[in-house]
Amino acid sequence: MKNYYDLLGVKQEASAEEIKKAFRERAKRLHPDIAGKGAESAMRKLLSAYEVLSNPERRFEYDRVYSRFAVKAGFDYRVWLHEQGDDPVSQAKLIFFELFHLQEDEAIDIWRRNGGIDFPMEKYLERGDWMDCLFTLAEELDRRGSAYEAFMLLVILVKEERRLPYFRHFFSEIETYLKELVRLRLKSQVDTTVWVECLQTLLALGFSAKDELRWTRSLQRVKA
Repeated sequence: MKNYYDLLGVKQEASAEEIKKAFRERAKRLHPDIAGKGAESAMRKLLSAYEVLSNPERRFEYDRVYSRFAVKAGFDYRVWLHEQGDDPVSQAKLIFFELFHLQEDEAIDIWRRNGGIDFPMEKYLERGDWMDCLFTLAEELDRRGSAYEAFMLLVILVKEERRLPYFRHFFSEIETYLKELVRLRLKSQVDTTVWVECLQTLLALGFSAKDELRWTRSLQRVKA
């Protein structure tokens, strides 16, 4: 199975310029006027790869996770996980494995079949794997128009990171991503009751006074 570097056709030590050039070349071939609408999935994967590898902090996180968990030598780890049936430990590991081998739709399907937001993956994965998995899953859900599910996963991450730091230097990216999701996409995808609940959740997370003021005003407008 391919990883992000394979998808772009570059080596793992590729420079930022090489990654950008490879992305542009492949993006041209996947343009709808050339490849047709059937290339939408391939283009989404290409964009995901470029977004991660063009950002130094996200690239560092990807390399760390991929080298620690996704690369399994000596046998077909994916097949082995599938053979374990409905065992929740194997299901959780399979979600993580599929996410980092560009099988995002399959990962989401497995996650939802196991309960989605209610699937307690923290019970079945090491803490670092679980947190990396949740962030990547949230991104993929958001890309597919599931902002609420993405929001709920990011809230879990923020709470856990505040309890015991794991992402550290990368955490500011997660906070920014959560705020952008709320500002740009969440409200249009949920009803008023859920929107109010989301705002109240944000206010309990311990963001800056400026952020809390903005969300409080949004809450007051809804209740007015």
